[in-house]
Amino acid sequence: MAANKNKSNAQPALHKVIMVGSGGVGKSALTLQFMYDEFVEDYEPTKADSYRKKVILDGEDEQIDILDTAGQEDYAAIRDNYFRSGEGFLCVFSIAEKQSFDDTQDFRDQILRVKGADSSTATNIPFILVGNKSDLEDKRQVSQADAQQFADNMGVQYVETSAKTRSNVDKVFFDLLRLIKEQKNKEATAVKAGSDPDDGGCVAKCKKCCCLL
Repeated sequence: MAANKNKSNAQPALHKVIMVGSGGVGKSALTLQFMYDEFVEDYEPTKADSYRKKVILDGEDEQIDILDTAGQEDYAAIRDNYFRSGEGFLCVFSIAEKQSFDDTQDFRDQILRVKGADSSTATNIPFILVGNKSDLEDKRQVSQADAQQFADNMGVQYVETSAKTRSNVDKVFFDLLRLIKEQKNKEATAVKAGSDPDDGGCVAKCKKCCCLL
């Protein structure tokens, strides 16, 4: 009886998502559309904003904590602290602004550096490349093929969205939540097995470092 009561009172798992990308690409618009089902075209935050929402993901109650880093890109120490706390990242650019697409490589590199990841462990960091403003097809500067190839080279998913029409807004957040849960499950399984999910396991390392007497 007590066990059932504790289970019912348990808080849904919390997953921390960080929105990154150049200014003006629609990070805040995507966040506000996901949170409140409304499009805010002229929202210009000057500081980071945090949002929390309960969602149902694949039949299970979950919580998502979204940090919109708008206005903080130029402060390296603050930005690194945000990246360090994040469990998953939506890296947003505008399909109508080539420079914002070029900037995504820097954001990716910064995240990997802060997380201490290298080429062999980069895919363990939940990350989705987001081409926003797909409603501006007539102003497109970044082709879908080029963005997809770039994402493939990084080993990440690519999705085009429109905060204005709400196209794929839920998809990118829920897809990222699935990646975060998958990574957490992988890490939990590795801990139970007595290994590090990123280094091949401490047992394997011990075998390499030790000899039998």
